Amino acid sequence: MIGGIALIALVLGGWGALEIQYRCRPRSILQVGGDKWGLTVLDPQHYQITGTVVLTNNSHRLEVMVPELTVTVKLLSQASLSGISQALRVVSDHPDVPPRPDGYWFAYIVKSRKTTRAQVTVDLQGEHLAGLQAAWIRVHYVAYGPQGRVPGVWHGVVPLQFPAPRPPAWRPAGPAQVLPIHTHLLTAGDDPVEVVRRYVLPYAGPADIVTMGESPVAIMQGRWRHPTQVHPGWVARRLCYYFLPTSSLATACGLQTLVDQVGPVRVLLAFAIGALARKILGRKGVFYQLAGEQARLIDDVTGTLPPYDQFIVLGPEDPQAVVDRIAQETGLAAAIVDVNDLKAVKILAATKDVSHPLLAQALVSNPAGNGDEQTPVVLIRSIEP
Repeated sequence: MIGGIALIALVLGGWGALEIQYRCRPRSILQVGGDKWGLTVLDPQHYQITGTVVLTNNSHRLEVMVPELTVTVKLLSQASLSGISQALRVVSDHPDVPPRPDGYWFAYIVKSRKTTRAQVTVDLQGEHLAGLQAAWIRVHYVAYGPQGRVPGVWHGVVPLQFPAPRPPAWRPAGPAQVLPIHTHLLTAGDDPVEVVRRYVLPYAGPADIVTMGESPVAIMQGRWRHPTQVHPGWVARRLCYYFLPTSSLATACGLQTLVDQVGPVRVLLAFAIGALARKILGRKGVFYQLAGEQARLIDDVTGTLPPYDQFIVLGPEDPQAVVDRIAQETGLAAAIVDVNDLKAVKILAATKDVSHPLLAQALVSNPAGNGDEQTPVVLIRSIEP
């Protein structure tokens, strides 16, 4: 008995050490983000995109250098890109050093707790600009300092096409009618409330329910990671082989995003207990119950529409707060849902006045679609008295 207890203590102690090692592993002290990205010129044959790259040194005492910074742009379009020219300008915006007139990015020291910036302008010219959907901005940089030479990429998406209102095409859906609503390509610069105001309120009645997919909400919250930004550890690299090939946790990067959310000890315990429950009791799904809500919500590469098909999209953060805010600011009942083509409907959050059975019946056919329909919002109207 004592030997068994000692063994358990040894295992838990080893897992505790793993958790401490994971939490204390070196992180990049340079944080890179974007600010105020959008279209500043929208002429038939000339689009101009501008934005700011923000580089912040999070260390309380260390300095970090940025010897390289370049920007590339990938255009997404409904038509050919032939005949569209692209001109790109990157201008340093350091607080103490003026930019070079030739556009050269010289190595710059970002001191402790300080920030520097780069101003980016993209000019697009051609005769087929109306077909452009979005611009995928990639900022390639190098952080050089105590952690060595660490390359990184910041990703941003700028929508270039904003659909005009369409005549509503309500569809029957059991005890309700549903209206899938087309929007622009949603990005981290969008706000769920503003999306509802812009695209939903023109069609909504006072008793309607607005539903949003969980992935679009997560995208608006910036909860998406490129695999190059994910660094699989021992747990993710070992355990990913035991998940079904169709699971978003069946790749090292996909599983690592869960480890980053809940920690390696919780993932290990959930995996061990889940395996025992399946083997001894015949119970399935125990891992997902123990690992937390995010385990079911992560969408790995190919799980969403372009360009997010290149990214791992997490589940939304605090979905209840999102629907409560939508209801408060628009007056509409709201829900965030996870729906697929297998007739599975999961309600992540809903306002108090929403009927869960009505939602499940109205959404079981997945009116938003699982492809690139770009209809992340569905309006539901009950037809029962």
